[in-house]
Amino acid sequence: MSAADRGLRAHLVVPERGVDVRLEIGADECVALVGPNGAGKSTVVEALAGLLRTRGGSVQLAGRDLTAVPTHRRRVGLVAQRPDLFAHRTVAGNVAFGPRATGASGREARQRSAAALAAVGASALAGRSPSTLSGGQAQRVATARALATDPALLLLDEPTSALDVDARAEVRDALRTARAGRPTLLVTHDPLEAVALADRVVVLQDGRVVEEGTTDVVLRRPRTPFSASFSGLVLVPGTATATGIAPDGGGELASRAHSVPPGLSAVAALHPTAVRLRRDGTGLVRRVTSVEPRDGLVRVRAGDLVADVTVATAAGLGLEPGATVRVVVGPDEVSVYEPAGT
Repeated sequence: MSAADRGLRAHLVVPERGVDVRLEIGADECVALVGPNGAGKSTVVEALAGLLRTRGGSVQLAGRDLTAVPTHRRRVGLVAQRPDLFAHRTVAGNVAFGPRATGASGREARQRSAAALAAVGASALAGRSPSTLSGGQAQRVATARALATDPALLLLDEPTSALDVDARAEVRDALRTARAGRPTLLVTHDPLEAVALADRVVVLQDGRVVEEGTTDVVLRRPRTPFSASFSGLVLVPGTATATGIAPDGGGELASRAHSVPPGLSAVAALHPTAVRLRRDGTGLVRRVTSVEPRDGLVRVRAGDLVADVTVATAAGLGLEPGATVRVVVGPDEVSVYEPAGT
């Protein structure tokens, strides 16, 4: 069986939720599924796990047609936001439950539990009660529980969203181990998680795939407003020039990373922290439309451009709605490429 045949090929159709998604994941590939709330991400996870009946399409996994196969026979492992461990079982008992439920002997289940806990660095927790675990420890145990069933497909549904920063790093290491050697779908709102775990990113909007590509390309050169926001970037539409882009709002931004022939529609991606504002001198002339706090900085929207500046800078420049500013962005901070749909 080829690597492609060992992966996932799915067409998920759920009309009542407005979802029609085609998805392919290679045998040793992790795909990050991202999109705004209500885009259909949870529907995709539920449909692949067999928790939700689809109205059309198909699910092919490792050469098996799972379209009509019930959940417990799909060999799909799920790690969700909450670990939901059995309170009356030890950690080892929780992890052994899956193999036992699928027909493994007690001895085999214990062996698989021990191996899965070791794989995620949680062997020392085997005799503990779930009530004594930290959030990060519990999520590592949940990951081991999914691994112990030897899933043909692993679904990670925002697995670190409920954890603090330190615990997230700990759990990511466990997830990196878990995803190796099997097709994995990662639903996340965290770009760092996508970078750490995913080979590709698929963007959903209104139940449809609107963008996909390698993690590096989607995060560096986003083509949709959501993927730009997910990456922390801002998209500025305009027309390509010989040296960069002429934004629709007027003026020109130079870029050392551009390949669109002059005169064609283009989009520029830039990070708001790379944008400099002045009250006079050179730069694109814009009028401030809004000023709002954001992550310890001040986000200034000036027409089609966005800048994140310090509070001191905002106060010193007297930035407020209606003020006229000059906007400057270095050419190394601007990427110009073709917009979506071209």
